[in-house]
Amino acid sequence: MAGLIKREDIDEVRSRTDIKEVVDGYVTLRSAGIGSFKGLCPFHDERSPSFHVRPQVGTFHCFGCGESGDVIAFIQKMDHTTFSETVERLAARIGFELHYEDGGTGPRREDVGKRQRLLDAHKVAEEFFRDQLATPGAATGQEFLAGRGFDQEAAARFGVGYAPQGWDAALKHLRGRGFRDEELKLTGIFSEGNRGIYDRFRGRLIWPIRDLTGATIGFGARKLYEDDQGPKYLNTPETMLYKKSQVLYGVDLAKREITKNRQLVVVEGYTDVMACHLSGIGTAVATCGTAFGADHIKIARRLLQDDGSGGEVVFTFDGDAAGQKAALRAFEEDQRFIAQTYVAVEPTGADPCDLRQTRGPEAVRELIASKRPLFEFAIKAGLQKFNLNTVEGRVQALRASAPIVAGIRDAAIRPAYARELAGWLGMDVDDVVRAVGAAGRRAKETKGAPERIFAAPVDAVQSAPEAEQEPAAQVFSRPDARDPVTRMERESLEVVLQQPAQLTAAQWQAFYEARFLAPAHAAIHDAVRAAGASGATPAQWVEQIRQEVPEPLRGFVSELAVTPLPAGNDDALVRYCSDIMNRLFELQITHAKAELMGRLQRMDPASDPEGFNSLNRQLMELEIQRRALRAD
Repeated sequence: MAGLIKREDIDEVRSRTDIKEVVDGYVTLRSAGIGSFKGLCPFHDERSPSFHVRPQVGTFHCFGCGESGDVIAFIQKMDHTTFSETVERLAARIGFELHYEDGGTGPRREDVGKRQRLLDAHKVAEEFFRDQLATPGAATGQEFLAGRGFDQEAAARFGVGYAPQGWDAALKHLRGRGFRDEELKLTGIFSEGNRGIYDRFRGRLIWPIRDLTGATIGFGARKLYEDDQGPKYLNTPETMLYKKSQVLYGVDLAKREITKNRQLVVVEGYTDVMACHLSGIGTAVATCGTAFGADHIKIARRLLQDDGSGGEVVFTFDGDAAGQKAALRAFEEDQRFIAQTYVAVEPTGADPCDLRQTRGPEAVRELIASKRPLFEFAIKAGLQKFNLNTVEGRVQALRASAPIVAGIRDAAIRPAYARELAGWLGMDVDDVVRAVGAAGRRAKETKGAPERIFAAPVDAVQSAPEAEQEPAAQVFSRPDARDPVTRMERESLEVVLQQPAQLTAAQWQAFYEARFLAPAHAAIHDAVRAAGASGATPAQWVEQIRQEVPEPLRGFVSELAVTPLPAGNDDALVRYCSDIMNRLFELQITHAKAELMGRLQRMDPASDPEGFNSLNRQLMELEIQRRALRAD
């Protein structure tokens, strides 16, 4: 049984992983001062670097788009993996064995090794198939690709290969690379008969199927020869790596564009994905021999950041009966999305590959641009089942269509579609509006009130266990950096986040007792106190504070943690930290003196001479403290 990863193991993986080393695999970093690095942000387009990494505190932050977090968050955002998957990958990377709560288990060490061997075998097989496509024996495959408008560059871009005719070409190659038959049986690349294993794919074009990280986990093979008695398309069977209900072909190439454009285009085949990408639709993916289902939706929502703030899913289907059936099947899953869902159907029945081949890339782009809401398609498809020339037929059609209109998530367009439905049915608008309203009420009575949507991570199989969900969203305004007091507060928080070891015990005590005026700064100050009280280690420090603040401020904490401190060397850094903390404490003394002076002015010395003298002594002590700070 899968279990939650123990918190101490998560902390250990986080602390032992060099965030700069990980980020270097995606971003070219250069020095930005003591212990700080910067580069072009991988999460948005920019010309000058605003993406900062501070390995010492294990945090990244982009001052351009606001993305921020620790090494776990970075991998999650880049590779669109869940929290658990990310921690397990990082643990495998450093050779650390994870432990799970409540007797749960994660991937066993031997399973991790077995999985890696399978991935290695797939990589070798992909290279073999790709090399074979350039040989004379692959002439039929080359002609197939050319006939559909794909040149060598296009084939290379998508890793298309060729499986030679015969029974053991791939088998011999992988055996020659040191793989044992026991391992090869588990790949799905081979079949097994009375005489042992043999090539599963023979005389076929091969498409590598990759996961979100770009690792090849299976293959799709297209028949080329008439004497091939197998199906037109033959895919890898279910294996440890390949689960067809959880795989989207082309997702490795499309994931950045999907996240950037908040759009996912679902097409039907490998060549359709190629045609879309080559036509400028870089958000296209395809299922692998199965309907678009719940597991695919989890992946899609994660990529789309499907949190109610926008995004669209566009399904393309043939215009025939099978295509219509597929579209209606997709509509059944529509409510799993928060994003708007659309359908793009070519009236002539041409798929994206056919369109690009016959009418050029522009026709593919026009197809996607012609999308219409999936619920509209479903309504009109449903109307075709009834005889709208009769009263009975129109009433039946209204009963079938009203729940669909009532289920439209955008309340602003729901009334408009009620009026559209009235026009399609030839019925009175008020009658249709009442029917839609009644359908909506029945749905609420059946399912209960709709759930409130929070802007939380989608498909959070396991969020960071230390993060508690906020009971309600809190709003913080960004502190005004032009205000001297606010700027002083910010600079002190930068020091505490980045250089906690520079503070003495007395400085820590004074910092904890300090009063911060900007609400955002005050919330972070409270989080620092909480992190200190929990005994957070230096490796946990910034991330613990990030988890202690309200959700809207977590990016701000990362920003403070990576802002370069104005110090050219270690000695200057020590002086800077000391000066900043002294200025903060002097500011606190000033606040305290002002409060005491107000009390003193309101007091009658004759009626309370002892209290009057006590306030004067306190003022004198504060002034002595202030002068001592100035002398340091």
